[in-house]
Amino acid sequence: MDHISIASQSQDPVHVQGKIDDFFGRFKIATLMHRCGVRKHHGHSVRSLTKAIFTLPFVGKNFFRGIVLNSELPFGKDAAYELLKGGTYNWRRLLLALGLRLFGVFNRLTSEDRDSVLIIDDSPYDRSRSKWVELLARVWDHSTGRFLKGFRMLTICWSDGASCLPMDFALLSSADAKKRLCESQKALDKRCCAYQRRKEATEKATAHLETMVKRILSTGVTAKYLLMDSWFTMPATVISLAQHIKIIGMVKRSPKIHYLFNGQSLDLMAIYRRLVKRRGRAKILASTQVMLNDSVAAKLVFVRDRRKKQWLTLLSTDTGLADEDIVRIYGKRWDIEVFFKMAKQHLKLAKEIQCRDFDALIAHTTIVFMRYMFLAYHCRMETDHRTFGDLFYACCDEVADISFIEALCRILTLAADRLRQMGTFCEKTAAAFFDAIMDAALQCVGLSKNKLAIA
Repeated sequence: MDHISIASQSQDPVHVQGKIDDFFGRFKIATLMHRCGVRKHHGHSVRSLTKAIFTLPFVGKNFFRGIVLNSELPFGKDAAYELLKGGTYNWRRLLLALGLRLFGVFNRLTSEDRDSVLIIDDSPYDRSRSKWVELLARVWDHSTGRFLKGFRMLTICWSDGASCLPMDFALLSSADAKKRLCESQKALDKRCCAYQRRKEATEKATAHLETMVKRILSTGVTAKYLLMDSWFTMPATVISLAQHIKIIGMVKRSPKIHYLFNGQSLDLMAIYRRLVKRRGRAKILASTQVMLNDSVAAKLVFVRDRRKKQWLTLLSTDTGLADEDIVRIYGKRWDIEVFFKMAKQHLKLAKEIQCRDFDALIAHTTIVFMRYMFLAYHCRMETDHRTFGDLFYACCDEVADISFIEALCRILTLAADRLRQMGTFCEKTAAAFFDAIMDAALQCVGLSKNKLAIA
């Protein structure tokens, strides 16, 4: 048993490395990196450097043990740091280009009845133990209800309910200079990606939503709805985003936010009191149509909160969508929460490397997102039978070609053969019995024995 376990452990890294090589080759990641400006003019190729960093969590190593102290690598730690700190590398374009190729694979496996969505959310990028990280700031953590040192990671994912792909992200510091603990000291050309990323980090999150959505949709990625939580579903934000895609989001219950309901400007509490006179046991309490700033029509759906004796409100700019469908589609927003948990706990986001350079944080976050794409791809390939391609569709066509009558005829033939083997039955009586069953079935579908024989 010991020899078997040791052998299996020695083969695991080889098996993982083979899958990673196949992933890099199948989606031509080296070519994508070259097109996005991620290239080196001397030394080892960016493909070998990126793959070495990419592989670390899958072999149980961090950056220090896997890169800095690893004497088996053909390159040193300086080459890896040089790759991460490159100021002219367009990591955003690389992530979106790879996401587009994976979207092409997943979209072919997604039926037309399934609603694919984009999901917007933010999550804290914790660097509480750091002091001199570039653009480090005090940011608010919604989950814990306190400030921490780090960044806000604004992320957009695409999901079809079965697979989730991170398409774009923005690592945000703080728009308030007083909350920024470290400023940028790097001298940069204003035309390069590094300068644009730093400028982006000091702006409000809502200023990037429309730009990020337009950037993703312009590549050819299709999605029917954009899902948001209550931190982003504000009337002004919904109006700007509704020009590009339909919105479904949770609405914050605030007396300062008003909607036009039956010609009156009311908040959610007032609308709820007018619609719901007595609460029953239904999961969906009420729904109504409202206007946002007299420009965009929306539908409000009031849903029972199972955790508390209160209610939640969902907003949809698709006013023709049924209440149950709005609740069902919004449930897909959970995919991005699973992504955040996976990226932080298992793919070593913000933990694997302790760089102080802002460009290195962007590069490493992109590589972590690519790791998740790798896992999403292999999970889909191993669990979705439609990935068998022509074999799957050939089997489906064969099953579809077998009519009810043909299936019944085959069953009765097998039953007759089985009875003959038993030898204790009258063949003429059984044949007459089976013919009577077939005649009755043929009359139901309007066929005759001659037509069946010809078929």
